[in-house]
Formats: sequence, C-alpha cells, structure tokens
Amino acid sequence: MPRHNREPGLLPRPLAVLGALALAAGTAAAVRLLPADAAPPPRPPAARPSATPVPTPLPERAAGFVRFVDTAREPAFDLPAQARRTGVRRYALGHLVAGGDGCSPRWSGPQHADWTLTADHTPDPEADHPPDPEDGHLGDPEDDRTTHSEPGDDRTGARVPEGPAEPGDRGRGGLLDPARNPVAGRIGELRALGGEVAPVFGGPGGQELAATCTKPGGLAAAYRRVVGAFDAAAVDFEVRDSADRAAVLRRARAIHALQRVRRLKVSFTLRLRRDGLAPGDVAMLRATQEAGAEVGTVNLLAPLEPRGTRGARLGLVAASMRAAAGQVARAQRLAEPGAAWRRLALTPVLAGAGDLSAHDARTLAGYAARHGLAWLSLRGVIPDPHVSRILWRGSP
Repeated sequence: MPRHNREPGLLPRPLAVLGALALAAGTAAAVRLLPADAAPPPRPPAARPSATPVPTPLPERAAGFVRFVDTAREPAFDLPAQARRTGVRRYALGHLVAGGDGCSPRWSGPQHADWTLTADHTPDPEADHPPDPEDGHLGDPEDDRTTHSEPGDDRTGARVPEGPAEPGDRGRGGLLDPARNPVAGRIGELRALGGEVAPVFGGPGGQELAATCTKPGGLAAAYRRVVGAFDAAAVDFEVRDSADRAAVLRRARAIHALQRVRRLKVSFTLRLRRDGLAPGDVAMLRATQEAGAEVGTVNLLAPLEPRGTRGARLGLVAASMRAAAGQVARAQRLAEPGAAWRRLALTPVLAGAGDLSAHDARTLAGYAARHGLAWLSLRGVIPDPHVSRILWRGSP
C-alpha cells in the first residue's frame, strides 16, 4: 500500500492523538487538586461611562430668620401685614423694662396712649372700652365678628392664666392694651397666620427687672405676668448687668422657677467682641446654668466693622463666633463642644443701610446653615430690601 505523505516537522498522527489525550488528563488532575473555595482570577474592573451622574449632597438646612422689632421706635409696625409680605413668621418684641416700683414690667418708650400711628395701623375703636371679662364676648381681630371666648382669652388672641388677671395685664394701660403698644396689640392676628412672638426683657431703654426687683418672689411673679399675658413659648433677655452678681442670681432663680411649671424657651442676647464673649458674660452664663435655669440659645450681637477695615469683615465675625462657641460650651458644660453651635444665634448690627451687601447676606446665610445656628437676625439700620430678602428666605 502506498504511504501517506506528511509535511516535514509534523508529528505522526498517532503520536499527536496520544499527546492531546495526555494534556487533557493532566488538566483534569490539576483541577481536582485545587481547593474547593478557589475563586476564578479577578476580572479587570469595567470602565464606567463618563456620562454617569455624580450624586449631589443634600442641601444644608437654612437657619430661620427672627425679625426684631423695637416697638418704641416702630410703633406702627404691622405684624400680620409684614408676615404676609415677607414670609417671616418669628418676631422678637422689645423692650420690656422695669416700671416705677421696680417690679412692674412696662414697655420702653412713651408711656401714654396717644401714639402717632400711620394710616395702615388704625387704633381699635374698642381699645378705650375693653370688654368685661365676665361677659365672655371678645372681638375677633381677623373679621370683626363677635364670638364667644373661652376662659383666659384676651383682645390680642393670647392666652392668660385662668383666674383673676394680675393688675395691669389687661384693659387700659396694661401690657396688652393696643393703645399702649399697638405692635403687641396685633399678636393675635400674627398667630392666626402661624406666627409667633418672643418678648424681650432689658435693652437700652431702661433697666432689666432683675436689677431692680428685690422683693422675695417679686421677680418671678413679674416674669410670669408677661409670659402669661402673651402666652409666650419663648422669651429673650438682653443682658447688660453681668457684673451685678445679685441680679444674675435673682434672674436665674426666677427663670428656673418659671421653667419648673411651664415649658419655656429662654435666650440671652449678649454683645460679641473680637475675642468672643466678655469674661463677665461667660461667668453669668455659668452661674445661670448652675442655678438650674435652661438657656437654650445665646444670641450674639455682632457690630460689623466699617468697610475698608483691614481683613475680611465677615471673617472677623467668624473668628469671634468660633471663640464664643468654645466659651459657651465650657460655661454650659456641654459634653460635645461642637453642640454649642446649635445654641448660638447671630445678629449683625448695622450702622448704615450699605453695611450689608447682597454678597454679605448670602455669605451669612451659608455660614449659618453650615454651622447649624439657631437663627439669624438684624439690628440697627434696616438694609436694602433685596438684601433683607436673602436672609428672609431661611424663614420657616
């Protein structure tokens, strides 16, 4: 038989078949020798397409804005109208100071009933003839309808403690008399819109009650009178008597006594210096806390440096706030120093309308959101409306 011709360099077919069988057997034996949990070799990571969107962080929570109203300087300020126009729902009304006997709270400013009012704030025609509490009928400020009131209601829509009202709380010349303070006389209308008000004790228009009311129990009764008259959920103290240790302790004990019988948020307004708080203010906060009073917020009045001051003006405020946060944490013995930021509020004090630009306002709003400040506010000269609107946007 003729032999098949094969190309040079190739193995004969029988040898090639035997070699293939040997290779398959060797591979099977090697596989059987591998551990049971052996994993296949890792694959190279798949390349992500460049168009994949990057997740964005959640927006920071904006700090609310609290509008401060000096009722002596702005007697025609219309709380409900401003709330509708600006969206701001939280207001601080000042200032309540010591009256003639030292223990009677009164509004600072003119103490008579002939306020000069603008056309958009007309005195209530019934203000000079307050209704008899016994008849159970009070005027509704929202639509002038006469409705049946519940015990403790008054003309402002606030709630007062049931039982005999303390002298001066109601009627002509009292804390709630619209003729005496027309701004406070519209608190009820503001609350109907979901707003709230915190009375402010102390300030530049007189002495804070703690400095003058030394009768045993008299100071607590004076604070209770204001809180009950306005059914206040929060009050503020603009403290200027930190060096008077007796006044500091009287105020702390009176606040503690009030907080034991009702839920009441308390804030202290203090001046912010370049190095933070004054040593006397730090000692006052510590003594107040040791007396059992709970001061939830420290509102810092921060005068802005004039334009052209060397260094960033808001940067100086930030450095002062950082120092104050550490002082508050130590004075109130907070377990976490960072928790002090939530207890701080910032109130720049403006000397001129141009002291705060729109850029400054956005910087302040961002700073307050990043640090979780309790609120922002303003004092002094009112800035341009577009600047104010940037701060109002953080209002609840």
